[in-house]
Amino acid sequence: MVLQSDILPKRRVRYEILGPLRISVEERSAAISAHKVELLLAVLLIRADHIVTAGQLIDELWGGRPPGRATAGLHVYVSELRKFLDRQNISDRPIETCSPGYLLRQDSAEIDFQTFLTLLRSGRKAAAECRNEEAIDFLERALSLWRGPVLGGFAEGPIVSNFITWLNEEQTECLELLVESQLQLGRHREVVGMLFSLIAESPLHEAFYRQLMLALYRSERKADALRVYQKARGILSDELGLDPCRTLQSMQRSILLDEESLLHASLSA
Repeated sequence: MVLQSDILPKRRVRYEILGPLRISVEERSAAISAHKVELLLAVLLIRADHIVTAGQLIDELWGGRPPGRATAGLHVYVSELRKFLDRQNISDRPIETCSPGYLLRQDSAEIDFQTFLTLLRSGRKAAAECRNEEAIDFLERALSLWRGPVLGGFAEGPIVSNFITWLNEEQTECLELLVESQLQLGRHREVVGMLFSLIAESPLHEAFYRQLMLALYRSERKADALRVYQKARGILSDELGLDPCRTLQSMQRSILLDEESLLHASLSA
């Protein structure tokens, strides 16, 4: 017997966590208003197609101070999550009970951070092969998926916190690679404003200072490039009690000496 569910086309389901968590089914999006239900879905998405134990979920939901009936509370939140996903008309029930915990079956659903990582890998490979135009396309598409801080900025338990830290590092690499590919194509003037913004957001990230110094130098702004080094040195000293890294110091020396290699050197070393 052929079931109706076997002949109906599957709905396009997309889970988005590169910003506030939301679920899109076809053209309609929805968010979860209950924070612990939202957090539960976030953990299951991070570990999609893998079992997350009840103990791990309790740690994520309540930290080191779970209530006396935490297991019962977890069952309630799982039930609420299933009902929420049902209301979104997701054809297959993706949340499965699998001893010793729960699993979110991804099937054909998309998860935006996975798409981001796929595009980043493609951009990284293209950049390594000096296919800079292709690299820029991949990397810009990857970054366009970000709508704000991962999961809207909340980070509570170890699974979510570690995931956010790791994914933010991947985003930073993506930005570095994008700037480097632009510099390889001689687009130094175009990246100056972007790099000033990136430094304002990540004032301890030395790679952005190095890239900005080179972009300014290539834009015939040697004095500004050297001022960027002084700013980096001051911030690193005030915040961490450290001198700039060797690569940043080397960039300053090269600019002071007007080394010709700066006009065509790669920053990837």
